[in-house]
Amino acid sequence: MTRIKVIIPAYNEAESIANVINDIPTSVDEIIVVSNNSNDDTEINAKKAGATVLTEANKGYGYACLKGMDYIANQEKKPDIIVFLDGDYSDYPEELTKIVDPIINDNIDFVIGARVKRLREQGSMTVPQIFGNWLATSLMTLFFRAKFTDLGPFRAIKYGKLLALNMEDKTYGWTVEMQLKALKHKFTYTEIPVNYRNRIGISKVSGTVKGAIFAGIKILGWIFKYSIKK
Repeated sequence: MTRIKVIIPAYNEAESIANVINDIPTSVDEIIVVSNNSNDDTEINAKKAGATVLTEANKGYGYACLKGMDYIANQEKKPDIIVFLDGDYSDYPEELTKIVDPIINDNIDFVIGARVKRLREQGSMTVPQIFGNWLATSLMTLFFRAKFTDLGPFRAIKYGKLLALNMEDKTYGWTVEMQLKALKHKFTYTEIPVNYRNRIGISKVSGTVKGAIFAGIKILGWIFKYSIKK
């Protein structure tokens, strides 16, 4: 049986985290919520919903993901697949089965949940998000002939392949780093269209000018770094 673990970085997602956990298919072996310096009831609500809860004091999406990976690395039984999912309930966790299917049935290494326009709730992605996704994926196509259309955080990857990427970004560049390194390692990959809705609460990245600017700088920095190395 395929062993699947889910890592959910969460910063002050008390209102949404239980919804996310409850909608994840029961085929998942373990749900790991990494509270990224939350000061609300995120940790309490996640535990009540049945998740393993870790804490990461250093703020940053990548810090939280790396904390989850470190926890898994110290377990005796390793998973086959790692799924990354946000804690804001903007994705549909029940679609996890669609995300992992190409890995299980077609031996694909890496799958992105693509937030295509026809499946997005109005207002669920901001104008800076939409433009940033278009720019980043267009540059990856230009420099690396990539076929990505989104930097969607809902994604699945074979555990061994994830370790091979040697992930290092601590903040906003985590998603694009993973995609660029997957290209560099010549992993097989695909995108699966997923539904996307307005998140519960305010985004800590796209919901602020500072967050949007820093995310953009990080994403473009990773792309140009790899284009120079090419």
